Amino acid sequence: MIKHHPKFSLLQSFVDGELPASLAAGIAIHAEMCPLCQQKITQLTEQVAEASFEDNFTESFVSELIDSVVTTTATELDFDDIIGQITASDDVEPTKPVSVERSVSFKGTEYVLPNALRNMALGKTAQIGKLSRARILLDEGEIHTNLLHIGAGGSIPEHTHKGFELTLLLAGTFADEQGEYVQGDFIMLDKRHQHQPATEQGCLCYTVANDALHFTQGINKLLNPIGAFIY
Repeated sequence: MIKHHPKFSLLQSFVDGELPASLAAGIAIHAEMCPLCQQKITQLTEQVAEASFEDNFTESFVSELIDSVVTTTATELDFDDIIGQITASDDVEPTKPVSVERSVSFKGTEYVLPNALRNMALGKTAQIGKLSRARILLDEGEIHTNLLHIGAGGSIPEHTHKGFELTLLLAGTFADEQGEYVQGDFIMLDKRHQHQPATEQGCLCYTVANDALHFTQGINKLLNPIGAFIY
């Protein structure tokens, strides 16, 4: 069962179109797996649509009606006709979306990608030990987005973050000092958090970060290649 969700402010920014593509995709992927957040997004979207309709109606449509009244006598104005014109159908049959699955392979395991990732370009897969990473090529400057796979029995050394880090679990499970995470969990971390993720069976994550990791154990210089690899 999913326990970790985006904050309401993030959902609002998603609906308002204010998030970078990487974070917006993370919200969309989580919503595919989480009926609760999908319902919240639907409600927020309806509220935005209603507000937009009211504004447009006030600013433009009412003005058009007033112009029409000025040029038409009251006896000639047929409000039923006006309403009929507004609600008239263009008789255009809606197209049905075509679902085309896309998958990626890490260490011999095939994973079907969520809808939000199916049209995004992926870089070549790189590996360090039990870690495998494929960049998602979004060209967002300091914000880096990856598919990160941790093989069975693998872990990431204890670290904190110089910036923010989103980890969205796409498949498998992993655990840290805060407990175990399952498919769909949306984990947003920053410099206030310190953890050492580890997985017994292996996992695939969607990650977004705007700065490198800061390792808190061992000789940091020796761990820098791992930090650059993950970021």
